[in-house]
Amino acid sequence: MSVGHTGVTTLEGPQGHEHEQDCGIREVLDRIGDKWSVLVVVELAAGVRRFRQLQRAVPGISQRMLTLTVRRLERDGLLTRSVYPTVPPQVEYELTKMGHSLHTQVRGLADWAAAHRDAVVESRRRFDRERAQSELQ
Repeated sequence: MSVGHTGVTTLEGPQGHEHEQDCGIREVLDRIGDKWSVLVVVELAAGVRRFRQLQRAVPGISQRMLTLTVRRLERDGLLTRSVYPTVPPQVEYELTKMGHSLHTQVRGLADWAAAHRDAVVESRRRFDRERAQSELQ
């Protein structure tokens, strides 16, 4: 066992090759790290939503992208989809217990981003200014 160049613990494979011991971590992070999934989870944290309510609450998301996003989140166990036999069928989405626990983590990250927004903006300005000056020299 060793720590690879990415900082992830790796295991030696049967032929001496290193394989990341991520147990699907990268796949999970890809899912919860995309902007649509995060926005849907944040919206559902406020309560049960119908498809059109979700679509209106997530600016810029297309019907197709919302459909793909809720399917993926349902498959990953982060939300449930309930279909009611009405005409047209009424579909509602709700976070699962695991989905709510994800929201708690996302909320913490959002709070951190809000608290450090000004410092990040200032750091970018300083970096860009220093970079521009060094390129002029």
